[in-house]
Amino acid sequence: MLIWLQVKHFMADYVLQAEWMIGGKGNLRKAGPYAHAGIHAVATTPILWLSIKDSSWIVVIACGEFLVHFLIDHLKAIHGHRQPHPMNTRSFWVLHGADQLAHHLTYSAILAITFWHGNLPNG
Repeated sequence: MLIWLQVKHFMADYVLQAEWMIGGKGNLRKAGPYAHAGIHAVATTPILWLSIKDSSWIVVIACGEFLVHFLIDHLKAIHGHRQPHPMNTRSFWVLHGADQLAHHLTYSAILAITFWHGNLPNG
């Protein structure tokens, strides 16, 4: 399940994220960040179907991922607008790495919730 979540993350964060989504980050009035977080939540749903039997938990987890992903990206964008970090600086890569760590910790939380509820398949 973790591998599928990581592949999904790469696809949603790098391949499927359009410029209009990126440009809207940090602005609550722009549709892009909501669409981007929505892609993450929707793409997580079939991965959850592999392990979770209760569809209400799938909805709760997907909605949680939407909210957490949106907030991580929003906070990073606000920080980036206030204190720009050129791509060739260490501070840019530290911020980017912290952003990715936060997203991947979200997947650890999804796995923990799935395990805690005894929904992981045996074997």
